[in-house]
Amino acid sequence: MDPFLQAALDEARLGLQEHGIPIGSVLVIDNEIVSRGHNRRIQSGSAILHAEMDCLERAGRLTANDYSRSTLYSTLSPCDMCSGAALLYKIPRIIVGENQTFQGPESYVRSRGVDLQIVNDPVCIELMRTFIEENPTLWNEDIGLPTQN
Repeated sequence: MDPFLQAALDEARLGLQEHGIPIGSVLVIDNEIVSRGHNRRIQSGSAILHAEMDCLERAGRLTANDYSRSTLYSTLSPCDMCSGAALLYKIPRIIVGENQTFQGPESYVRSRGVDLQIVNDPVCIELMRTFIEENPTLWNEDIGLPTQN
């Protein structure tokens, strides 16, 4: 496995250990991890701290030049919100661990010139499949779907 995707997977596992949603992300600039994050919505009581948003927040203020040289890694296909943040900062490349359990606006992101690559790593897939199966209500909340009673 790519070491940067592995770092994102480590973040996802950390989120799960914290009783959160197991999605992780890292931001890489010039072949170096400059920030790590994982979904912290549950842990922080946040509406927006998906893994990619947490990662970008933890990176702090970067310049447009920094973002132009960056790659965002995520264990799961970024949702509309996270994809929008990547587009806003003109991150040119996104590497996704898997899109079998959830697929964000990938065609749109690509249409905006982003090099979006889907790995479909079996470990990433199994981590999310297990989580979704065991926590369907929490998962639906995270992706903005109504819960079923």
